Amino acid sequence: MKDGAGIPDGAGAAADAGRTPRGRRRRLLRWIGLGAVLLVVAGATAGWWLYAKLDGNITEDTSAAAELRRYERERPAHLASGAQNILLIGSDSRSGTGNTGYGQDGGTQRSDTTILLHLTADRRSATAVSIPRDLMTEVPECLGADGSRTGDRFAQFNWAFQWGGAACTIRAVEKMTGIRVDHHMVVDFGGFKQMVDAVGGVEVCLRRPVDDAEAHLRLPAGRQVLRGEQALGFVRARYSLGNGSDTERMERQQQFLGSLWEKVSSNGVLLNPGKLYPLLDAATSSVTTDPDLASLRGLYDLVRGVRNIPADQVKFLTVPRRPYAADPNRDELVQPDAARLFEQLRADRPVAVAVPEATPSPHAESASPSPSGSGTGDGTGSGTGNATGDGTGSGTGNATRNGASPSPTPAPTFTGTTAATVDCR
Repeated sequence: MKDGAGIPDGAGAAADAGRTPRGRRRRLLRWIGLGAVLLVVAGATAGWWLYAKLDGNITEDTSAAAELRRYERERPAHLASGAQNILLIGSDSRSGTGNTGYGQDGGTQRSDTTILLHLTADRRSATAVSIPRDLMTEVPECLGADGSRTGDRFAQFNWAFQWGGAACTIRAVEKMTGIRVDHHMVVDFGGFKQMVDAVGGVEVCLRRPVDDAEAHLRLPAGRQVLRGEQALGFVRARYSLGNGSDTERMERQQQFLGSLWEKVSSNGVLLNPGKLYPLLDAATSSVTTDPDLASLRGLYDLVRGVRNIPADQVKFLTVPRRPYAADPNRDELVQPDAARLFEQLRADRPVAVAVPEATPSPHAESASPSPSGSGTGDGTGSGTGNATGDGTGSGTGNATRNGASPSPTPAPTFTGTTAATVDCR
C-alpha cells in the first residue's frame, strides 16, 4: 500500500525513525564507532611505520662482531652477572654529511673521544671513564679495512680505531683494563649535533668568553644553552679554554655529558612526544652499534634500565694517568691506581668520586703523592696514602707484627664529577 504522498509505508516509517532523536543518536553512534575503528587502524599503522623507521635507522656493526668472535678466547670473562660495560666512541671522521667543515677528509678516522660506561647490575649507579686519546698502551693485532692485519704494538690509544675500527679499540680497552666490553656505540660529529639539537640544547656555564676559530666556537661568558654546532665546538675546543690540555677537554666533555644526561632523563624529554621522537630519530640514525643493540628494542631496554639512576650516582672520571716519561705530550697510566679502578669496575663494586675545588695543572694532577707513615715502639706501623683519579686513588692499610689481620682497605676515591654537579661555582 502507498500513502497519499506516494511513499511506501515501510520506507516512510524508516525515514521518520531516522528523523527522530533516537534515530539521530543511533546514526551518530555508528559514525563514532566507525571513526574510532579508523583511528585505531591509523594509529596502529602510524605506530608501526614509526617503529620500522626508527628501527631501520640503526647501523649494525657486523664486521666488529665477526672480528671479536675471532678472538673470543682471549677476551676477559664476565665477572658480575647483570652489569654492563658499554664503550662509547666519538669518531673524528670528516667524511659524511655535516662533518666536512671540521677539516679535510684524509680517508682515515681516529677516536676523538672514548668513554667506558659501566652500569651496575642493580642499575642504581653508572660510571663513565674517559680514556685519553694520547694514552700510550698496548694495541693488539687489528684487521684493517683493506683486509691486512697489523701486529701487536705499543702505541697511542686512538690509533687503534684508525687501524682496526671499533673491534680493535674494544680489544685495546679490554687488554688495558681486563674489563669485558658488552656493547659499543660509535657516533660522528654530525650525529652528536643532531642529538643535542633534538633535546633543545644543553646548558653550560662559562667563566670566560671563548673565541676558538679551530673549534668553530665563539661564546660570551655566563650561563647559556648550547645547541648542536656550539655544543660540538665546546666539547672539542682545546687551545682556547683552560690551559690547552686534553685533560681539561675531557673534563668539559664529562660536565657536558652530565648536563645532557639530566636533560634526557627529565620528564620534559621522556614524556614529551614532540621531543622524544626527534631524539630517537637523531640517536638511531647517527649511531653504529653492535648487533645486540642495533634495534629499537635493544636501545629501549638499555634506556629503560638506566633512566631512574639518580643524577648524583652518574659519575664521570678519567683513568689515572700522567705525562708519558718518554714524551710529555703523551700519557701513561699511573699504577697501582689505574689497576684499582679497573678492579672496582670488573667486580661491580661502587666507585667513589670527589669533585675537586679547582682544576689543577696537568703536571700537578698527575703527580702521585708519597705515602706517609708512622711507627711506634710496640712494633706496629700504619701507612696511609691518598690519590685521585687523575693519577691517584685513596686507601689506608694497617699491619702489625703479632699476626693480627689487617683492617679492610676502604674503596678508593677518584677525582671526578657527577651528573648532579653544576659547572658554575
